[in-house]
Amino acid sequence: MSIALTFRQWVKARQHPLARALYRLAQEARTGAMPVIPGVHAGLYRLSATVSGSLAHLRRVLWDTPLFLSQVERRPRRLMLYGGRPQLIGPLAIEIGEGSRISGQTTFTGRAASGRPRLVIGANCDIGWQTTIAVGTEVRIGDHVRIAGRAFLAGYPGHPLDAPDRAAGLPDLDRQCGIIILEDDVWLATQVTVSAGVRIGRGTIVAAGSVVTKDLPPFVLAGGIPARVIRSLDPQEPRHEP
Repeated sequence: MSIALTFRQWVKARQHPLARALYRLAQEARTGAMPVIPGVHAGLYRLSATVSGSLAHLRRVLWDTPLFLSQVERRPRRLMLYGGRPQLIGPLAIEIGEGSRISGQTTFTGRAASGRPRLVIGANCDIGWQTTIAVGTEVRIGDHVRIAGRAFLAGYPGHPLDAPDRAAGLPDLDRQCGIIILEDDVWLATQVTVSAGVRIGRGTIVAAGSVVTKDLPPFVLAGGIPARVIRSLDPQEPRHEP
């Protein structure tokens, strides 16, 4: 054992007054910081935020957005990417409507065995942080859809059910894949998973952490594993003024 490691263990043990004093000194050095100077550090914080925001805006306009849109078939005039550029894996035909907002920490992946699967995202949609959309054959997202962070639209599993086939590295089977449709005004809360072959009706809300394995009707609140209808929603209830 080296002398340095022996000394560190002696200090951490704190069985000697000198070791305790050295340990306290090390903790203060690790967590210490210069005192906040009123006005000065607050101003520096605002300056730092302004510079960081400006650089992020330039990167979005000049780099992330045009590179991403170069891989999109139907390109919107208005698209808000934030936090980087979505990761694209596998073959995908992508269409995006006007005015949508997509986190750069998302993944869009297409199943190679399906040829060129299609991902259609409507107008005025939000796709949140760390969401993954795995397109087996087609994923169709309507207008005004909200998908919160860490959601998973699982249009294909990526592996076969048979264990020897998985061990051999064989791909999943066609029957394991399916179309996913989110109709207009659907809202998926945080960490919702939607299985292949599922259609979620217009205006339906799915509670956080739910797993949707079967179709859901329009205008309901659903939740659970597997997701079940909790109650109906009134599509005629008063709305906020735009």
